[in-house]
Order: sequence, then structure tokens, then C-alpha cells
Amino acid sequence: MSHNSTAPRYTLWQLVRYMLGLGTWGFGGPVALVGFMYRDLVEQRGWMSEAEYKEGMALAQLMPGPLAAQLAIYLGYVHHRVLGATLVGAAFVLPSFLMVVAIGAAYRAFGGISWMQAVFYGVGAAVIGIIAMSAWKLTTKNIGKDKLLWAIFAASAAVTVITKSEVVWLFLGAGVLVWLVRAPPKWFSSGGQLNGIAAPFIGFFAIDTLDWHKLGQIGAYFAYAGSFVFGSGLAIVPFLYSGVVQEYGWLTDRQFVDAVAVAMITPGPVVITTGFIGYLVSGFWGAVVAAAATFVPCYLFTILPAPYFKKYGKRPGIVAFVDGVTAAAIGAITGAVIVIGQRSITDVATAVLALVTVALLWRFKKLPEPVVVAAAAFAGLLLHPLAQHA
Repeated sequence: MSHNSTAPRYTLWQLVRYMLGLGTWGFGGPVALVGFMYRDLVEQRGWMSEAEYKEGMALAQLMPGPLAAQLAIYLGYVHHRVLGATLVGAAFVLPSFLMVVAIGAAYRAFGGISWMQAVFYGVGAAVIGIIAMSAWKLTTKNIGKDKLLWAIFAASAAVTVITKSEVVWLFLGAGVLVWLVRAPPKWFSSGGQLNGIAAPFIGFFAIDTLDWHKLGQIGAYFAYAGSFVFGSGLAIVPFLYSGVVQEYGWLTDRQFVDAVAVAMITPGPVVITTGFIGYLVSGFWGAVVAAAATFVPCYLFTILPAPYFKKYGKRPGIVAFVDGVTAAAIGAITGAVIVIGQRSITDVATAVLALVTVALLWRFKKLPEPVVVAAAAFAGLLLHPLAQHA
């Protein structure tokens, strides 16, 4: 039984290379990215077992921070422990970080990105189709015909649509409910609490022109965001808006909207928009500090509880708890499709783009998502001016 965990059918370098690729080409936000990991690592390559993937999903949902990055870190931890978690996490985040820094430099140099709205017009609609297909796949695979899990799924989806955010207490409550129904405990343990608090990285290289006070503010604020925001890309956007625009006044409304658009049209984790925001506020080192402060807490929140998940993950109570959390998470993901769809599908053209994306991905199972996104970007450039004049 333990053969799979002690003798993986892949090397650490193969997993790192896969995550570099996913970080470079993986469009669609956290929902699509976790769907890709399931398809590629569980279904197609068999590098991870179904149970390992579900453990990682449950841990990523329970802990604050970006969902896809935490799942990647956990999958790196499964067979290669802390070294695997560190290398895989860095490989997943680095490509998109470099992209948003490059876009940030261009944005500063040319005073805004006028074509961004046209590209986002098309890409936003296609992304809805990609996320919807990922949600469908996760639902059919993980929930099956279990009535209790379907009830949790529906409740979680409804709450996400109504509140436009993901509620961590719903995930925890769902896990406890399934645990009590399926594997009621004979005794309750008061296990020790993990209080992993990450100190933000402020910078290691002394450069005279740096505004250390502002870098300190950036580090503290984004470490707070990474430590206390649940719900990944969907929930962190309004949170960032309240701090970056309203509280500190670092960006204007227009710049913030562009920052969100950059996050959506670049691959990798949506939360990498913090790197773009950091660049606009304080240059390259602002980007480094903002991104590191966001991701270091989520890294610690993943590797600190991971040994306990590995050690106790097969117990009936834990399995039932994980099933409940997974059902709630997939429900929230499905609800997020509706929430994001309301923002991205604004007219007939974008509705058609989203439906065409779903149809193509349904018909052609192996169609690469970057091809779909590129086509949608091109369609957006063609259709957006027409939509404005209509």
C-alpha cells in the first residue's frame, strides 16, 4: 500500500519541469490550474494518487493564500518533502512573476496599456468557458452520486454566488458534517495548534535609491494579505482594492483594474497580480517584496501541516472530513464561475465566446488551453472596438 509514496514514478526534476511549464502556459486562474494538475498528474501520468491530490486540495482550501500555488507546493512535498515543496513552488510562481514584471516595465514606460481592455474582453469570456469545464470535471470525478456531498456542493455554490466570496467556515463545517455522519469519533483529541506566522521578506540587497519605508509597508501589507485572505484569486481582488487604492493610495482605480487584467491574461496564479502592483508602487524590488510577502506565508501554511496530513490522512475520520471539504470547495469553484461570468460576459459577443470555448473543450479533449486563450485574445482585439460603438 505504501509503495506509491516511497517509490514515486517520477523524479523531482520532472515535477519541477512540469510546474515550470504549467506556470508558463497555464491560463485560467486557480480553478483551471488545479484542474490541469489533476488531469496531468493523477489521470494521465499517474505521478500522484487520487488520495494525495484530494489531501492537497483540502489542505490548500483550509489554509489561507492562493489555492493553485498551495496545491503545487503540497504535491512537491508528497514524495520529496521540503526540498520538493520549495523547488516546485518556486518553479510554479517564477514564470508568471517574470511576465508581470516585464509587463509592469512596459506599462510604466508607455503610460498604460490601451490594448489591454480589448484583449481582456476576449480572454475573460474564454476563461469562463475554461473554468466551467474544469469545475465540471472536478464535480463528476469527486462527488459522484453521494447525496450528502451534492447537498454540500449546492450549498457552497449558492453561498459563493450570493456573497461573491468563499467562506472558510463553510469548508470547515462541511468537513466536520461528513466526518460526524460517516465516521463519528469515539473520542475527541485536542491536538496542538500550529501557529505559522511568516515574517515578510523586505529585501537583501542595499540599494541607495530604495524607499525602505515604502518597501516595509508593501511587505507588511502583502504578508497580511497572504496570511489572512481565503479564497484565492476571487477573494483577494476586493481585499487588495481596499488596501492598495483606498487605504494607501498607491494606485488609481484605472491602474488597479489594469493590474487585475494583467493577472487574468498572464498564466500561473492570479495572485501574482501582487507582483505587478508592487512594481508600479516601487519598481523591481517592490515587485519582489510584494510577491515574496504574498507567497511565503502560503508556503509555510502548506509545509507545516503537511506531515500531519501524510501521517493521519488515511484515517476514516480524516477521509470523511477531506471529502466534505472537497465537496464544499468544488461548490465554491462552481459558484465562482457564475460570479466571474457576471463580470466577464457583458454582451452577446462575450457570451458566444464563452459557449464556443466550452464546446471546443468538450469536443476536443486535448485542445491546449493556451491556443484557446490566444484565439480569444485575437477575437477580443477584433470585436472590442465594434462592441464599444454598438
